[in-house]
Amino acid sequence: MDNRIPTPEIFLQRFILMVLAILLAIVLSIFVVRVVQASDPYVKTVLALQGNPVQGHAIFQINCAGCHGLEADGRVGPSLQGVSRRKSEYGLIQQVTSGETPPMPKFQPNTKEMADLLSYLETL
Repeated sequence: MDNRIPTPEIFLQRFILMVLAILLAIVLSIFVVRVVQASDPYVKTVLALQGNPVQGHAIFQINCAGCHGLEADGRVGPSLQGVSRRKSEYGLIQQVTSGETPPMPKFQPNTKEMADLLSYLETL
């Protein structure tokens, strides 16, 4: 057994190694999440389509404006102005289709409708 007291250099080395290990774990986690997200067939199809923001606006008016406001500036639901800068496309798709954040209902647009809606949200 080694009874020597560790020097400040050893503490610094251990700290640096620990920080590097944590950073590596974070980077790997982000990579794995991206790979899993990209493998979802619905998401892959939506992202491969060219959305029409005019059609997306119509879909928004019918399905979303009641809570998010006619201009997506918030009402019962939060404002969606600039939402595409705050959330990834995958995050937006997940938000719309999951219904995991009550009181937002689960909405299951087909892939073209979702591509159109994403295209519209990017204009906000």
